[in-house]
Amino acid sequence: MLLCGFCSEYVAAQEKKPAYDAPPVTLQEKRERKQNRVVKEWNTEGKRKWMDHMTVYNPDGYKIEETEFASYGQKMRITYEYDENGKCIKEVVYNDKNKPDRIRKYEYNPDGTKKLQYNYLPNGKLFSIKTFEYSYQ
Repeated sequence: MLLCGFCSEYVAAQEKKPAYDAPPVTLQEKRERKQNRVVKEWNTEGKRKWMDHMTVYNPDGYKIEETEFASYGQKMRITYEYDENGKCIKEVVYNDKNKPDRIRKYEYNPDGTKKLQYNYLPNGKLFSIKTFEYSYQ
């Protein structure tokens, strides 16, 4: 009987506790925290240390560049361009020699979800189109 009383008090106390201690963050607050930020991720192996990943944000808090590295140097780099509404409209993917490898352009639905992704070769020729379909259960 004593054990059941303890359990019910413990459960009640847990239900009152927030799931995490951090205050809720709006999308705008999250973006403000990223203004002009550069995030570098490092790997170490024994005494060797190299940068694994780097992400660069612009003064508005949007990701404008992302680079992935290997121990030998750059593996891939992506640059991002946005429209006046903050939607990513273009990505340019660069290879390990920092030459454009492919270009992606985006079209959006009125609700802000992605509608189409146009994939271009570096010479500007349209290679393929990806269509985004959304459903809810």
